Amino acid sequence: MGRAHEVRAASMAKTAAAKTKLYSKYGKEILLAAKNGVPDPNMNLELRRIIERAKKAQVPADLIKRCIDKAKSGTAADYTTLIYEGFGPGASTLIVECMTDNVNRAVSEVRAVFTKNHGKMGIGGSVMHSYNHVAIVSATGINEDNALETLLMSEIDVSSVETVDNEVIVMGQPGDVDVIKEALETIEGANVTSAEVTYIPENDEYVTLNEEDKMYFDRMLAMFEEIEDVDTVYHNVEL
Repeated sequence: MGRAHEVRAASMAKTAAAKTKLYSKYGKEILLAAKNGVPDPNMNLELRRIIERAKKAQVPADLIKRCIDKAKSGTAADYTTLIYEGFGPGASTLIVECMTDNVNRAVSEVRAVFTKNHGKMGIGGSVMHSYNHVAIVSATGINEDNALETLLMSEIDVSSVETVDNEVIVMGQPGDVDVIKEALETIEGANVTSAEVTYIPENDEYVTLNEEDKMYFDRMLAMFEEIEDVDTVYHNVEL
């Protein structure tokens, strides 16, 4: 069938793997929120917000329902949220978020990825101190003035409001991601395009790696992507 078929097949496999990873991430978050509160989105605000994000990410409704039903039945595994910090090749640093039902497995697999790619795991705070933990909400159809006015009227503290490529980007406290999103959605014509909690290097200081270090760094990210317990990886490398 030729090279073109091989490329398409590889692309489809990669897309399928990415979807599986995404579904697993939201599935675990839904289970955790449902188990920690009431397994009913009408009575559990955190669960409802996660379900809204999952739907926007095109997670199938039947998967969402199965996760809630599993939480109701009491048969769902107990998941723990973990954060690991480490140093990669060159001057790279990484923060690895995991959600797992087996802490020993998670730490072993994460450590192995660092070790195999000229890196090492650090102790708590060794990397985190050089990152800012923030909520970032982006929206189109509005301007900075009406966004800021709405946020002030809602008594929501934010650290910045700026426009980039016709999109208003609001940065605030991690715990305010949903209230910022909901406030912006009250503005006529607003379309919230993304709402996330993330880690960004202080002063947006990203590093550039040489060819060899970049090779190991890219392999490191690919290996983290293959670990089911790993949800998100944050880093300071200019890609």
